[in-house]
Amino acid sequence: MNLRVKVGNFNLPTPVICASGTFGYGEELKGLVNFKNIGAITTKTITPQARAGNPPPRIYETEYGVINSIGLENPGLEGFLEEKLPMLVKLPVKSIISVGGFSQEDYEEIVKRLEDKKIEALEINLSCPNIKMKKMFSQNKELTYNLVKSLRALTKKTLIIKITPEIDDIVEIAKASKEAGADALSLVNTFFALAINIETKKPYLGSIHGGYSSRAIKPLALYKIWQVYKSVDIPIIGGGGIENTNDAIEFFLAGATAISIGTINLVYPNRATDIVKGLKDYMKRKKISDINELRGGMLA
Repeated sequence: MNLRVKVGNFNLPTPVICASGTFGYGEELKGLVNFKNIGAITTKTITPQARAGNPPPRIYETEYGVINSIGLENPGLEGFLEEKLPMLVKLPVKSIISVGGFSQEDYEEIVKRLEDKKIEALEINLSCPNIKMKKMFSQNKELTYNLVKSLRALTKKTLIIKITPEIDDIVEIAKASKEAGADALSLVNTFFALAINIETKKPYLGSIHGGYSSRAIKPLALYKIWQVYKSVDIPIIGGGGIENTNDAIEFFLAGATAISIGTINLVYPNRATDIVKGLKDYMKRKKISDINELRGGMLA
């Protein structure tokens, strides 16, 4: 059974990717996970300058999901190049570097510096809900188009554009990304969320609001992916509430080429292995020889 998929020019041994912010830089989980079952890991988002992140508390668990407001805590570009990248390239797994910023120049600086590094793919994070910006890049098609076009001219690496679900017309942003030269899309990031302590009357998070993830957002994410798949011919890395094999299969049927698991990694870091085994069992039962046969296979 073939589990290999292709995202742009990025060939993955399995279609299961570990999402940014939930897997560190890979090194932290050595000895806990079976890397051979992971198609790739996506690093924490890198910004030009080091960031301490948002004030604590920065994560709150609700009954059905998790709200986080980490705020792009990271060692900055120089810290990543000196401390994290040397360890990352030694791991027995492919990696995707998540790139973030507050201006077009921020993104351009990082992409330029990474071009000669041993990296195959970049995830351009245009959708972090936990930083102070009037509008995320991926909430505006012109901003998205101009930024992606600029980055496309700077790199030959696979460009994956991560789009926010907090937009009226996600297809419009997806089309702008493709037209500007994106190789793939990552859908979806977290949804805006708030939780309040009724005793203190204060929000549980230090930054007031954050991004909501886990099982509760799965139906919302599936709908967004299905919308884009029907309208834009581009590979999609689908994520949002995936916790098991059945969840993953739904995302393939909705149109995802690969799937991204996030919050569940915080509890079960080796969940990718369980999902890969489940996919093989499902394919055997359904007499499917290639995982790519599932893509967009929802009957309606």
